[in-house]
Amino acid sequence: MKVKKQKKHRKIITFYTSCFGFRKPFKVLCDGNFIHHLLQNKITPADKSLANILNSDVLLFTTRCVVEELKRLGRSFAESLEAARQLKIARCEHEKCEHAAKCIMEVIGENNSLHFFVGSQDTELRRQLQQVPGVPLVYGLRNALFLEPVSASHKEYVKTSEEARSHITDIEHKMLKNRIQNSTNNEKAANSADEGKELEDQTKDVKAVKKNRSSARNQMGIKDRPQFKRKKAKGPNPLSCKKKKNRNVGSLKENTEVDKKRSRKRKRTRKGQQNTTTAD
Repeated sequence: MKVKKQKKHRKIITFYTSCFGFRKPFKVLCDGNFIHHLLQNKITPADKSLANILNSDVLLFTTRCVVEELKRLGRSFAESLEAARQLKIARCEHEKCEHAAKCIMEVIGENNSLHFFVGSQDTELRRQLQQVPGVPLVYGLRNALFLEPVSASHKEYVKTSEEARSHITDIEHKMLKNRIQNSTNNEKAANSADEGKELEDQTKDVKAVKKNRSSARNQMGIKDRPQFKRKKAKGPNPLSCKKKKNRNVGSLKENTEVDKKRSRKRKRTRKGQQNTTTAD
């Protein structure tokens, strides 16, 4: 595969993966003409050839209506019928077999919720599928496979959807309005509660300050109210008065000296007196 072709296919795949949520492994829904073209041009095995284009593993699907249509086409499509029976069957809700193109359109639906790549050689079917958003198309040309370029309708759909996402819907607008009202009410209630708490705290602080002041005054011996004392008669200033002299100090000294003299004098006795005393 050429480099330019690879770049084109990568751009197409990134567009569908980023804008419509396609994920690997990719699923390819094949119609009878596409299966017959693969076998006629020997593009086999089909899963590997498609994996080379999509740069990913591939799961091949078809519908019960496509298999029934290949049965009715006769022996020339017998090999294609056997190949279709080996593919996985995508569920379609048709009791009676419908035309293959109609069946594929109903399986794809309005927005291709199952994320199918559609492989078809039917130009009319591909033209109809280009109007359905999010349907990448694969077709064969001789012995090569190609991805259909992104249609203008797909690009326009992506653009409008992105613009719609950027705007708010009516339901979202109502929800946002209710949330804003609830938040404002809650803020008002919280602010009123905070103001009440602040007032209570201020009153408590004032009371505590008063108590602390009164306790500090009581500890320091300071009274709240001044008490006036009556003036009493005061005596003379002791610093301005002379000191009193003790008159008894001199007499005491004299007495002590006399006592000392008395104690020092010895009593002398005369011999005559002693004798008289003995004689008597």
